[in-house]
Amino acid sequence: MTIAKNIVWLASYPKSGNTWFRVFLSNLFSESDEPAGINDLHHTPIASARQPFDEATGLPSSDLTFEEVDRLRPEVYRFQAKEAGELQFRKVHDAYTYLEDGSPLFPTDVSRAAIYFIRNPLDVLISFAHHSATEPEKMINVLNDPEKAFGRSPEKLFNQLRQRLSTWSGHVTSWVDQEDIPVHVMRYEDMRRDPFQVFENALKFLHLDISEEKIRVALKNSDLSILQEQEKKQGFKEKMIKADRFFRKGKPGEWREVLTEEQVEAVINEHSEVMRRFGYLDEEGNIV
Repeated sequence: MTIAKNIVWLASYPKSGNTWFRVFLSNLFSESDEPAGINDLHHTPIASARQPFDEATGLPSSDLTFEEVDRLRPEVYRFQAKEAGELQFRKVHDAYTYLEDGSPLFPTDVSRAAIYFIRNPLDVLISFAHHSATEPEKMINVLNDPEKAFGRSPEKLFNQLRQRLSTWSGHVTSWVDQEDIPVHVMRYEDMRRDPFQVFENALKFLHLDISEEKIRVALKNSDLSILQEQEKKQGFKEKMIKADRFFRKGKPGEWREVLTEEQVEAVINEHSEVMRRFGYLDEEGNIV
């Protein structure tokens, strides 16, 4: 039996606009005129969630090695695609990687497309540091670490499976340069500058015929001020425990107010090629 290609991967390095787009989709598909709740983003669950994996396989993932889990993850996604039968979205922070046999972690036979969210790594650094309740200096090492992964500590059982991130540049190129799944890139800065056009282009890429009015209403109900107010009143379950809040300023260029020249140089030295490629540096290496 052929399984339809019905999964759209919403992929990003952390703190790059993924959650904003997920809230937008929840509002877009909502039957209500009221803003969707930030704690009810059921349309876009994360692909690395542990409980769905355990339920689909009938195995406790805590008893498996990281490699054994990774070998089973493609089958879990195939099972979920078959069960859903219709278009579904999955948030992803994993880099695009391959298993020991050369097959991709995210199976092409059920993958319709991927949307990749990219943000200036200097702003990612600031936002990720706040999210992790740590100093920007320490976060530079995270962005530059090719072995960086979530959920790999042997002392703690996380509610998500291990996710290999690689460096910021490695994460970006793993997704945008793979040729297995059609990919559409959304720059966070463009999402902020012209949200209607940029979000509409993403929907067109997915061949979703949505009216202009419905898109504008969904964007209005996904405004940052609404998300901040919801988090203030009810909290946000995806916020790290030590973080002050999840939805902060969302301001492009905030790094100029926070980072030292040395910290900026440490990021650019490691990621200049990809930063230039996506318009964060000009051809002479100057910050745009």
